[in-house]
Formats: sequence, structure tokens, C-alpha cells
Amino acid sequence: MNETANSAVTVKQRHSNFEKYAWLFMRLSGVVLLVLVLVHVYVNVVAGDGVFKVDFAFVAGKWASPFWQLWDFLILLLAVLHGTNGVRIIISDYAIRPMLRFWLTALVTAAAVLMLAAGTLTIFTFDPCPTAKGDLPAFCPVASESSR
Repeated sequence: MNETANSAVTVKQRHSNFEKYAWLFMRLSGVVLLVLVLVHVYVNVVAGDGVFKVDFAFVAGKWASPFWQLWDFLILLLAVLHGTNGVRIIISDYAIRPMLRFWLTALVTAAAVLMLAAGTLTIFTFDPCPTAKGDLPAFCPVASESSR
């Protein structure tokens, strides 16, 4: 009888560990996000020429560096995971019916996956000088007349 009681406690402890790690993730990711975003704002706005100088060319020049791509990706990743976990907790607190809780959590998770996919593609496949003809930014090399 004692072994059964111990195994029930062990199963319950394993189940509650997810919430413990989710709680810990919220605290740690919040602190890391604060540092990442403050440095991001400082570099983009304060140290530069202000918010009015942040344009396509500024972003293109910044994302030419793998360091800033990784920095912005970490902001994206942590912000989406932090926000998704927060909404998951709100759904868990207020959605009483299990099926409603399941579908709301599935919807939030799907939205998070789509945001991560779109953001990751944008950050890592960004090409400031596309090969298509048209209005190109001033910093892109002009194609020679012979290649047209």
C-alpha cells in the first residue's frame, strides 16, 4: 500500500515540474528580455541619430552583421515564448471547460509557431538588395546596362 502511495506522489511531482520550470522561465526570460530590449533601444535610438533615422537602410546595415541578427532573433524568441507562456497561464486560470482550455492553448501555440517562423525567416533571409528590377535602395549596387 505504501508503494502505491509513493508512486502516486512521484507521478504528481513529475507533472508539477513543468509548471515549476515554466514559472522559472518567466522570471529568467523577463530579466534577459529587459537587458536585450534596453540594449536594442539604446543602439537603435539613443546612440544613433534618433528614431527618425531608423529606416530600411539602417535595418539592412544592422542585419548585415550575424551578431545583430542573433541579437534580434533572441529578442523574438524570448518575447514570443514569454508571451505565449503568459497567455497559457491566463487560459489555465480562466478557461474552466477542458475542451475550451485545450483549443485556446492550441490556438495560442499555433500563433506562436507562425510568429516564430515568420520572424525567423525575416531576420535570417533578409536581402536588402533583391535581384528584381525596380526601386532599389541607394546603397545597393546598380546593375550594369549589359546585364539588363
